[in-house]
Amino acid sequence: MAQAALGAAGLHFDELNKLRVLEPEVAAQTAQLREQCRAFVDKTAEFQNIVGSLIELVDQLAKAVESEKMKAIGARNLLKLIAKQREAQEQQLQALIAEKKMQLERYRIEYETLCKIEADQNEFIDQFIFQK
Repeated sequence: MAQAALGAAGLHFDELNKLRVLEPEVAAQTAQLREQCRAFVDKTAEFQNIVGSLIELVDQLAKAVESEKMKAIGARNLLKLIAKQREAQEQQLQALIAEKKMQLERYRIEYETLCKIEADQNEFIDQFIFQK
């Protein structure tokens, strides 16, 4: 009877016979909800830690990829530069070959001219000797 009067006033006794404002069932549900909230907050914090680690890992991978990309671009540019240098060197060598061929042709013509002059001089000397 006293419990009914206290219950009507919104006061209740718990299992330890302590006076409570909430009903024991509501207090138990509140405690259970509190525990569930703590578990949820703990899982959320754990999830944030995992996501943070994942973000750090992805950032590291992005930096590594960017570094490798820059190395690849540098290597490609170096190969292009080497190809252009070889092409320029080949053109220089072709020009040198053409110059040497022209020089060879001049020397050949000069040699032929000198051989003709020598033959003419030998013929002149022979004629001079026979005239004496």
